[in-house]
Amino acid sequence: MIRGLRYLFLVALGLVLLTVALANRAPVTLQALPEDLAAFTGLTWQMDLPLFVVIFGGIVAGLLIGFVWEWFREMKHRSTASQKTREVARLERELAVMKDSQSVPKDDVLAILHKPKA
Repeated sequence: MIRGLRYLFLVALGLVLLTVALANRAPVTLQALPEDLAAFTGLTWQMDLPLFVVIFGGIVAGLLIGFVWEWFREMKHRSTASQKTREVARLERELAVMKDSQSVPKDDVLAILHKPKA
């Protein structure tokens, strides 16, 4: 059921994106710098692209910038979590060593008293 809804959503999204692409196929000129600044620096890089490529490229660039931003923002949480995981593993090893050293009584009488019942 959920898989079918997901496929239905993806088909609807594809149709919407296709409709937007077909409605915006007129070429536009994409310039790296404004005309005055390009004339001043001598860099007149420009490219003619369909408008839907510019729109979809902007959406993809925004998503990538957002993902990278979040990855950097959450880096401190990931490092703290990995530090705590290492600390827990170290303490568990230390506890296991302590349990092993305390499980064998040093006195014969205590060994008889602490002997597990069968």
